[in-house]
Amino acid sequence: MSLTASLLPLHPTKLSTQFVHGSTPLSLLSKPTSSLSFPTPLRHTFLPPIKALKYLQGRVVCSTNDKTVAVEVTRLAPHPKYKRRVRKKKKYQAHDPENQFQVGDVVQLEKSRPISKTKAFIAVPLPVKNLKKKSGEEELGIPLESQQV
Repeated sequence: MSLTASLLPLHPTKLSTQFVHGSTPLSLLSKPTSSLSFPTPLRHTFLPPIKALKYLQGRVVCSTNDKTVAVEVTRLAPHPKYKRRVRKKKKYQAHDPENQFQVGDVVQLEKSRPISKTKAFIAVPLPVKNLKKKSGEEELGIPLESQQV
């Protein structure tokens, strides 16, 4: 008796799978489906795309070059081993077309097309923040008891 004949069972059994004789069309075989697979979420078309790195904020450290300032940007990042937040500094070259910024000015860097090999930002002044006044008379429109005589 040969080795292959000894491996075959004595009673022929019918396999109940649809793949034995190639009866399944290829369209069903191309993508496996599972009951555990989750449906893909629908993408909302009305949301604008997310653009990373819209602007940075930093301090001018050098303004000797014509139409260029060096801006140092400080950010907080976790330490890889100790997980404590540490300050990381990086210098960027920014375009200053009117040479209006001096050393020590705080500026905002906006991403733009590459202007030169090292310049891809434009330096703009920080927008003025609205500071609230502490006197309650101007906020509420009525004088406080301490201000009445």
